[in-house]
Amino acid sequence: MIMPRLPAAALFVAFLRLLAPTGIDGQSLDVLSLDGRHIDPFHVAPSTRATVFVFTRTDCPISNRFAPTIEQLRREFERRGVRFWLVFVDPAEPADAIRAHLSEYGQQTLGLRDPRHTLVDFSGATITPEAAVYVSGDGPARLAYRGRIDDRYVDFGRARSQPLRHDLREALEAVLAGRAVVPQTTAAVGCIIADLR
Repeated sequence: MIMPRLPAAALFVAFLRLLAPTGIDGQSLDVLSLDGRHIDPFHVAPSTRATVFVFTRTDCPISNRFAPTIEQLRREFERRGVRFWLVFVDPAEPADAIRAHLSEYGQQTLGLRDPRHTLVDFSGATITPEAAVYVSGDGPARLAYRGRIDDRYVDFGRARSQPLRHDLREALEAVLAGRAVVPQTTAAVGCIIADLR
């Protein structure tokens, strides 16, 4: 049987797909480091117990107000085997602007660009800032929590002076103790992640 020849363009697309990281369960996650490399954010050290993605953008005022909280959580939980990523969701946002933003807000958390929203769609994120916590283990990482960082914001433009619940912290404590996170989802308040479709 003679196999049909594929056009050069189709072969090139297939080759690029082979180069892209596959993420978990074979799903392609087209995320970029700030220097433009395709990376697999789920490829972690054996000592990593959980991975946290905080979906954000440089021009979201609520995301910016959470920057110190996110950095504090990163410093505290990285020592305990939790990896943090800031996922910048605006496809038009250049890497240099993201680097300047990280520096301005004193962020040491690693930044990623998700220009095609593959990680956004995979995690189900809809708001910035919103966190997704994945638990590492023997098999593929599993989503343990998605939602707000804390309940400081009641609604857009309405905030408490202090949060009553520290949802991301509580989720991480539960994960590290081997307990189920309750609740597994919470409603985040912030800037809507625009649908690219």
